[in-house]
Amino acid sequence: MSIILGIDPGSRITGYGVIQITGGRSIYLGSGCIRLPEGDLPERLKIIYDGVGELIGQFQPTQFAIERVFMGRNADSALKLGQARGVAIVAAMNQQLPVAEYSPTQIKQAVVGSGGAKKEQIQHMVKNLLKLPGTPQADAADALAIALCHANTERGLVAMAGKATTRIGGRYR
Repeated sequence: MSIILGIDPGSRITGYGVIQITGGRSIYLGSGCIRLPEGDLPERLKIIYDGVGELIGQFQPTQFAIERVFMGRNADSALKLGQARGVAIVAAMNQQLPVAEYSPTQIKQAVVGSGGAKKEQIQHMVKNLLKLPGTPQADAADALAIALCHANTERGLVAMAGKATTRIGGRYR
């Protein structure tokens, strides 16, 4: 059993999603958003750091997954996003959690099957995969998608390791 905390970082809204993996099944534990007030960036970064720390304390995850920064049209926004990611990662590392990073394309591919999926498609698939009664808010759905991507990646690596063979003395073992 493992518990994965997925984070969709943002300098205005940071989404989070928590799932438990038991017997190859993904079970929803919680999701939501850390909403940041207007104000100085250092104050908002502290709120992200404290919020992620509280989530770690509440859910006791064993793994942490976060979206990688992508460069959009606005360099200033990308820098702020990178700083938001940084404080979330530091909060995880301070609790000795292993950190996995995934690109937006990897996350969409793992959850929807298309690297160019739209927000609504991600929300729909997250709702169906986790058997949620309602559609999660977009940032929370993205964070759950990150956690699901990590779970799928981990399952794939374990499966590949189980199928690995070694040739010794002309025989496969």
